[in-house]
Amino acid sequence: MNITAGKYKGQKIIAPDESITRPTLSKVRMSVFNTLQAMVDFEGLSFLDMYSGSGIMGLEAISRGFKSAVFIEKNKKVYNIIKSNLKKYENDNNLKLILGDSINICQRLYGKQNFDIIYIDPPYFSGIYEKSLEVSSKICTGIIILEHVTELDLSDYNVLKQKQYGDKLITFVSVKN
Repeated sequence: MNITAGKYKGQKIIAPDESITRPTLSKVRMSVFNTLQAMVDFEGLSFLDMYSGSGIMGLEAISRGFKSAVFIEKNKKVYNIIKSNLKKYENDNNLKLILGDSINICQRLYGKQNFDIIYIDPPYFSGIYEKSLEVSSKICTGIIILEHVTELDLSDYNVLKQKQYGDKLITFVSVKN
């Protein structure tokens, strides 16, 4: 798996075993960031990847100009792979990797840290999308991006854009004021 654009374009990223994670395909990553770039200027923004997997989404964000990226992963084996992936970028960037449950960590971050962009891609059919969206909406000042395969109740959010790729949907939302 390679970073698709920006200053680290073409850099190889190690992906965890696909029986543990489901890496976002390069064409989907490219589309997510191209769509996002049409909405906001990345310079100076912070990015949170709630369910990091390989760390590719946060690294794409850094490569494309985000100021900082935080990665949350609860699987220790996957966490160690992300840690290895981040080593070659940590001297140049504001990167932070956290081991633990994304929902609990986001709840602890409330009032302490906010993010401009949050990417939510938990295991499909895990039943944690709504709770992930609820806790992330309290620490997000901009756009929340969801990668999902089932319809979600988004009535409390402004749906900014939605795209379909095969069986998956990428939905961009903001919190209603």
